[in-house]
Amino acid sequence: MKKIYIIVISALIFLSCGKKPVHIESLEVLIKNKNVAKIQSQKEHILKSYDSIATILERYETALNDLNPDKKLPLVTTYKVVTTPFQHYVSLQGDVATKQNLIIFPEYAGTLQRVYVKEGQRVTKGQLLAVINDGGLSQQVAQLEVQAALAKTTFERQKRLWNQKIGSEIQFLQAKTNYQAQKNAVKQLKQRFAKTRVTAPFSGIIDDVISEQGQIVAPGQSMLFRIVNLSNMYVKADVPESYLSKIKRGSLVKVGFSSIGKEVVGKVRQVSNIINPNNRTFSIEVAVPNKDKMIKPNLIANLEILDYQKENALLIPTDIIQENAQGEKFVFIVKPTKNNEATVVKTLITTGVSYKNKVEVLNGLQPNTTIVKEGAVTLRDGLTVNTSL
Repeated sequence: MKKIYIIVISALIFLSCGKKPVHIESLEVLIKNKNVAKIQSQKEHILKSYDSIATILERYETALNDLNPDKKLPLVTTYKVVTTPFQHYVSLQGDVATKQNLIIFPEYAGTLQRVYVKEGQRVTKGQLLAVINDGGLSQQVAQLEVQAALAKTTFERQKRLWNQKIGSEIQFLQAKTNYQAQKNAVKQLKQRFAKTRVTAPFSGIIDDVISEQGQIVAPGQSMLFRIVNLSNMYVKADVPESYLSKIKRGSLVKVGFSSIGKEVVGKVRQVSNIINPNNRTFSIEVAVPNKDKMIKPNLIANLEILDYQKENALLIPTDIIQENAQGEKFVFIVKPTKNNEATVVKTLITTGVSYKNKVEVLNGLQPNTTIVKEGAVTLRDGLTVNTSL
């Protein structure tokens, strides 16, 4: 069978070129020998013979049609080209994240004296979550406050005397300095004491209580809670740099979450100003609404980003388009003659972007033009066809 195939190809090249037949070797043998140059050479010979073979077949077809009054015309189906709104989307994958997903660490070392929340509890910003044993700081604060009160009284009395020109200036300044120092000491100790009270940095949900009551905790080492806010969610994705001029802040995005069977519509809220040199991408953030709180951090998201749209585009199915040996794309326009018969005209076209098995035609076709949909593979320019299907 392989030998017959090689003989047929050689004969076609001989007929089309009118020259000495080119020796066509078995493709399997060439692949086995890794003869790239020979494979390329044979491919070029076959491509060059394409148009000539079509011409020869046309002559044979014409002769058969002239000699056969009961000819059977090729059956084709047709497609009418109309203008329609067209949107092209870039498909990407990203991960859900939130700016408010935080592990809370203590700022004071000691025993976790009391935990006031549990997992799944909703809290508000500033709400008390836990208390760490202060080791006597509260008593020190109280003592300093008494000393500060005394210093204040002394200063006020010394000030009145100074205003009456009684006493020395140095006594007034000493009282003032002592009072200021006591106030600063109280303020600093209160700030230190406040670190024994663990509060919520923002409103959200306590996702995990990591440290138990009675446990010894230390700053930067012991994790206390994880708090998450699911209201301000977004999807982060990496986009190839080739789309840098097309995807901008505000671009429409369809975001699908296959694991929960949900789809939402959002917009690009941020575009990175840096290209990652490792994978030649830039990152984007897409804000997504999350009213039912079903969208969780690290959930996989499928993004469809609008990067091109046109109000009146000429769209045709991608499988209608054919390509010749020169790489030119073409279709067959249908021109009715009589009854269900029509003549097909080979027409070169220029195409744009494609999406979901449809491609935009930029040049070569006009609105309301009828073209061959099915049965175009065996057609040639000027052939009469049956459009009764």
